[in-house]
Amino acid sequence: MRLFFLTALIAVSAFGAKSNYDYFRTGNSANAVRTTAGGVMLIGGGTDVDVAFQQLCAWGANGDVLVIRATGTDAYNPYIAGLCPSANSVATLVVPTTAGANDPAVANIINNAEAIFIAGGDQGTYISQWTGTGLQTALNNARSAGRPLGGTSAGMMVLSEWVYSALLPKGITSSQALADPFSRYLTIARGLVNIPLLQGAISDSHFGARDRTGRDLAFLCRVYAAGGPTNPRSIAIDEATALLINSSGVSTVVGAGAVYFLQAPGAPQTCAAGVPLTYLNVGVQKVTAGGTSAYTVSATSGVLSSTQAGGAIY
Repeated sequence: MRLFFLTALIAVSAFGAKSNYDYFRTGNSANAVRTTAGGVMLIGGGTDVDVAFQQLCAWGANGDVLVIRATGTDAYNPYIAGLCPSANSVATLVVPTTAGANDPAVANIINNAEAIFIAGGDQGTYISQWTGTGLQTALNNARSAGRPLGGTSAGMMVLSEWVYSALLPKGITSSQALADPFSRYLTIARGLVNIPLLQGAISDSHFGARDRTGRDLAFLCRVYAAGGPTNPRSIAIDEATALLINSSGVSTVVGAGAVYFLQAPGAPQTCAAGVPLTYLNVGVQKVTAGGTSAYTVSATSGVLSSTQAGGAIY
C-alpha cells in the first residue's frame, strides 16, 4: 500500500504541475547514486525478455531505472520491479510532445536515472517530437556518463545511428520497399543517441514474424544513398529476443528467436526511386542463444533469394 501511495502521489503532482509530461515512480523516493556499467540492451518487440531487463538493472547497479515513452501507462513499473527487487526505484516518464521533451524537469529526471529503457510505440513520434530537444541531450549525456540504455521495438530502433523513422502513418512492408526503395513510406533519419557500438547501423524489430528482410535490404540501400557508410549494416531482431552488448562490445543473444546482422558488401546495384531494388550478396550472420550460421541474401529486381539450403530467407 505504501508503494502504491507513492506512485499515485508522484503521478498526480507531475500531472498537475507539469502537464507537459507524466511521471510515475515506485520504490524509494530519494534518488540513488551508483557507479554504473555502460551497456546496450535491444529487444525485438513482442514478449519482453526477463533476463534482458535483469541485465539492464545490473549494469545500472540496481539504482533508479527509468522507462521513457511517448504514450501509454506505467505498466512496466511493476514488471521491472518484480524482476529487479534490489533496484532503488522504477519509474515511467511519458513525454508526448516537443514541449515536454524540452521541459527542464524531464532532463533532470533522466539525469538522475542509472538505467534507461525506451518502450515500444511509434518511432515516428520519438524522432519527430524528441529530436533536437533537452530529452535527446539528456539521453546522450547518460550514454556519455556510462549509463546503460535499452529499448524494445520502436524504442530499440531509435538507438541505432540510422533509423527507419516511419513518419507517415502507414508502415512499409518488404514487398513495397523492394518494389520502390524510395517509397514515400520509407523515411530515414538519424537516431536519438550517439552510441559508438551502433554507429553505421540501422536496426529493425519483429523481424522474422513480420517478414522484414526485404525492407531491411531497402534500408541499407537508403542509408548508402543518404551518405552513410560504404558498407551499411543492419541489426534485425526477432520478437521475444534480445541483444545485450556490454561496455566492452561483447554481444550476447538471449530469448526465443534470433538476431540477424546484415552487412552490405558495398554499393547497391540499383537503388532508385520507382525502380525495384537490386542489392546482391548482402552477408547475414544469424545468431541465436544456441549458435550461429552465415549466408547471403540478394534482391534482384525486387525479388529476394538466399544461399541457404532451399533458398530460405530466415
